[in-house]
Amino acid sequence: MIEVYTDSYFMKQALQEAEKAAEKGEVPVGAVIVCGGRIIARAHNATEQLTDVTAHAEMMAITAASEALGGKFLDQCSIYVTLEPCPMCAGALQWARIGKLVYGAADEKRGYVQYDPHLLHPTTEVAYGLEQKACAQLLKDFFRARR
Repeated sequence: MIEVYTDSYFMKQALQEAEKAAEKGEVPVGAVIVCGGRIIARAHNATEQLTDVTAHAEMMAITAASEALGGKFLDQCSIYVTLEPCPMCAGALQWARIGKLVYGAADEKRGYVQYDPHLLHPTTEVAYGLEQKACAQLLKDFFRARR
């Protein structure tokens, strides 16, 4: 029997990645990239660990997915990320030609939509708000504990 997973299932997998980031003292953002109904890349923020400002969950996931597929274009893939991508990550998703972006919580300060809602590739499908409360709560709890 072939199992068919839902968008909610994949977002919960991204949330697990975000929890890993929080455990390491990283801003809790997680991402998974799905192709053909299976996860081909998992990542979470690693900017502190790698001392690299570009080590966002999306960037790490794009690299892993491209390596898994043996190519740079991800037009047959979907990315599930717990927080709206920043402009840098949206630009990388545009260059990768990601097929679908699904994000949980909006980022009203640094999200790509605040800067330019057209940063993604014109063919990229976008959905947001999936598991929004859980995604936002994880971030709120993380920052509350740090202050």
